[in-house]
Amino acid sequence: MRTENYASDLLSLRSTLLGLSSAGVGAFAVTLVAWMVFKRTHLPAFSTSMVTRALATAGMVLTLVIVAGLLAWWISDEYYGKRRRPQWRVALTYFFSYMAPAFIVIAAVGIPLSATKLWLDGIQVDQVFRTQFLTRTTEQGGYADMNYLDMPTFYPMGWFWLGGRLAAVLGLPGWEVFQPWALISLAVAGSILVPIWQHLVGSLPVATAIAVMTTAVTLTLGAEEPYSAVIAMGAPAAALLAQRAFHGSWSATAGLALFLGISATFYTLFTGAIALTVVSLLAIITAVYERRWLPIVRLVIIGVASLAIAAVAWGPYVMSALRSGVPLESAAQHYLPSEGTQLPVPFLSPSVIGALCLIGVIFLALRLADAEVRALAFALGGIYAWIVASMVVTLAGTTLLSFRLEIIVVLFMATAGILGLAEVRLVGIHSLYPARFDVPTNRAITTAFVVVMLLSGIYYVQQIPRLNEDAIDHAYADTDGNGERADQFTPDSASKYGEINDFIVDHGYTPNGTVIMTDEKLFMAYYPYHGFNAFTAHYANPLGQFRERSAQMETWARESWDQTPEQFREALDSAKWQGPSAIIFRGEVAEDGAETDGYKIHLAEDIYPNQPNVRYRAIFYNPEVFAEGWDVKQVGPFVVAVRTQ
Repeated sequence: MRTENYASDLLSLRSTLLGLSSAGVGAFAVTLVAWMVFKRTHLPAFSTSMVTRALATAGMVLTLVIVAGLLAWWISDEYYGKRRRPQWRVALTYFFSYMAPAFIVIAAVGIPLSATKLWLDGIQVDQVFRTQFLTRTTEQGGYADMNYLDMPTFYPMGWFWLGGRLAAVLGLPGWEVFQPWALISLAVAGSILVPIWQHLVGSLPVATAIAVMTTAVTLTLGAEEPYSAVIAMGAPAAALLAQRAFHGSWSATAGLALFLGISATFYTLFTGAIALTVVSLLAIITAVYERRWLPIVRLVIIGVASLAIAAVAWGPYVMSALRSGVPLESAAQHYLPSEGTQLPVPFLSPSVIGALCLIGVIFLALRLADAEVRALAFALGGIYAWIVASMVVTLAGTTLLSFRLEIIVVLFMATAGILGLAEVRLVGIHSLYPARFDVPTNRAITTAFVVVMLLSGIYYVQQIPRLNEDAIDHAYADTDGNGERADQFTPDSASKYGEINDFIVDHGYTPNGTVIMTDEKLFMAYYPYHGFNAFTAHYANPLGQFRERSAQMETWARESWDQTPEQFREALDSAKWQGPSAIIFRGEVAEDGAETDGYKIHLAEDIYPNQPNVRYRAIFYNPEVFAEGWDVKQVGPFVVAVRTQ
């Protein structure tokens, strides 16, 4: 894809590494400082005022206008004037180009969330488990499972472990570090894409456009899950690295191995999809097409190196699984929403990104003769193959979670769209019609081109807060770990969690070493207790024996109605897992002689292939078995029982 004009800003490997470190450190610092400033302001809630929306739009518009102006000047210097740029302007252009994705993250998401301590979606559904894991890694720096005691984590710990270290440095609880760490990781991922793409395509304006587009699309489609989003952002670049690695580049080989290794510690689904349908597919196609073994040899090297990096996070779990005498149970892939039953076709969407994706599809079709464009096309085809395969394997009672791959499809197509537009502008028109397009005409066309791109970008990015409106509203409406709602309305029953925690701790138990039994997911997200069982099979560690533990809880509940307090305690102690030292029920403390249905806890059942895929049912414990050896207290709608012997 490089030409003399196109590669005018080409970075050497050394300069690329310097650019990566500078962009990463700069984005980290800028985003962290911005977050700290936001937390010292008194902006109104996003859900009750339009002020933060206006400020977010202003920030994004200002960012794009400055970057577009500097890059238009940069293009004018290079292609029409050949003037020597002053150092101050070179530094300013690089700073704003490299920091533009970070500024977009800060404005589009950071400002709307400035008056709440929660991240997108608040503490809803999957955010409960993510918050629970962050709380665990903040309290324990090792390989601890988010829920089970003395068990290595099955869920990839990379993003969460780093977030826990940031929480320790900032002195924040795990649940509260979710927001700043999500902002920082998205900003860093977007900013380091600029030097990466500059190295790949040789143009600072094109690299910046790809990075800004990638960041904007990610904030629209996947920001609520930042640890997977940052991996998706690098997928198109990984395809080009694979193509170069299989044609002899050792730096591309090392870069690709590093990306796959790190991604495996963050999010295994995207790692598997990229490794199998992008990297491996390209290696096989290249080897067959060129009739040589080099691509296969490089594939093996990449695989071994990336697995070695992944072992840093996965090693303890794999070793425990190999030594385990219990069958492994996992329902992580038992989910098939409607999005997983259709092929994503973003190029038919009537939107700015839809138009860009359509241009990308046309570009890929027209430029298949170019090896790097062909790599993008084959990689996109591989992702589509994964999506179709996910539909087929439903016959085997599982899925490949293909609905999550829509963001990668969009990023591949939109990236190709920017490359297509860049090629038309930089090397296309003048070469096709050299007699009609003199320097002044080309300058005018370039100006018009930049203006159209700028206005299109502004139109798209200013919709990011609106498209995330429900997720932002949850961040304000949900009760946080301090028992407060950011919108200042009355908090729900989660405001009682602090009192529950104090009651348990007052009996000599420390959260990090105590097993409790409860269906209150939010309590476990905010306080680092270990659960007797996970809340659903889908996030449960395969080593945890989720179904057997649920059966044990039901047996305890059923038999409690025929037991004495001493027999009930003996039953808890006789289980093959460590029993609970405290139990949080829903209900009312029973009075002597009063009729009662008992203390209630819900059990979750995996009912895939049904959608919804989880069913909850209640079990009831006999209040009389807590009359001895337990201290029982009513806390709001909860009955808290703590063992005293």
